[in-house]
Amino acid sequence: MTEFIKTPLPIIDFSQLKGNEDQRNELLAQLRTAAREVGFFYLTGHGVASQLCAEVQQISRRFFALPEADKLTVRMANSPHFRGYNRAGVEITRSQPDFREQFDIGADRPVNNDPSAPLWRKMQGPNQWPAMLPELKTIVTRWQVEMTRVALELLRAFAVALSLPRDAFDELYGDAPNEHIKLIRYPGRTQHESRQGVGAHKDSGFLTLLLQDEQGGLQVEVTPNNWVDVQPLAETFVVNIGELLELATNGYLRATVHRVISPRATQQRLSVAFFLGAQLDRVVPIYQLPSELAAAARGPVSDPLNPLLREVGWNYLKGRIRSHPEVANRFYSQYRNK
Repeated sequence: MTEFIKTPLPIIDFSQLKGNEDQRNELLAQLRTAAREVGFFYLTGHGVASQLCAEVQQISRRFFALPEADKLTVRMANSPHFRGYNRAGVEITRSQPDFREQFDIGADRPVNNDPSAPLWRKMQGPNQWPAMLPELKTIVTRWQVEMTRVALELLRAFAVALSLPRDAFDELYGDAPNEHIKLIRYPGRTQHESRQGVGAHKDSGFLTLLLQDEQGGLQVEVTPNNWVDVQPLAETFVVNIGELLELATNGYLRATVHRVISPRATQQRLSVAFFLGAQLDRVVPIYQLPSELAAAARGPVSDPLNPLLREVGWNYLKGRIRSHPEVANRFYSQYRNK
């Protein structure tokens, strides 16, 4: 029987990184413990302006309020780079539709037209932006810059917390990290409809930072079948560890299964997620942790139906193809037919 636990996640003040030695050491210990024992925590003191967070939420609501015909001008099914808009029920998690309306954005980079390049190179390319809402690009791009800064600072803090050189992970994300943003609206659902806002899963990158509105729904599986409700907390991001860090630390850090339960019929939920991942041409090594940490590493946990790959580009492409069958059928039939 599933048990719902009401204990809160750890709350970590990132501004302590700029404090005295005792404050920095306390922060690093908190990061290491939270990422190992839970894999999720609230982050305060991150330095991203409240006004910018409010603006990205407001512009997201304006986008989702557009007529469907306008949103479909930037439909993801038109993009081999997995960028753009999806109606609720289009993305798939664990073979079931996710009832969330969403808009995906990545780092704008040149298309690779080399026919001999690996297939995953096709994921790199431009975003789609709706012509009827030009402010969306301006605000989301500003937010992307800020979130990349915070995520990289946090990743370097994790390296120090693991007694690795501060720049230990720099080579993995290189000069072209996989920056991915999702603007997400979860419409309300009746008691007779599926409540899968997004199905149970782990994130595939290094770190995820989530900006929530006031509507709950995110849940974390802290132990098998035991779920924590991640209640919205003002001025914070919810941070979770992705599979790349679990792989890189041989399971010392924990990528935790989570899901979103759809709100009731009269409500809706808005969230904005930022995912920091590695450069697509990288291969994830196992980093040599100090002996006392290495001895406590549990090894990465891989779903036999969706095994982890250390080749970053192939691992990301595998996940996108599973989640977005419309794009896969149109642009990646050679992969699906293997």
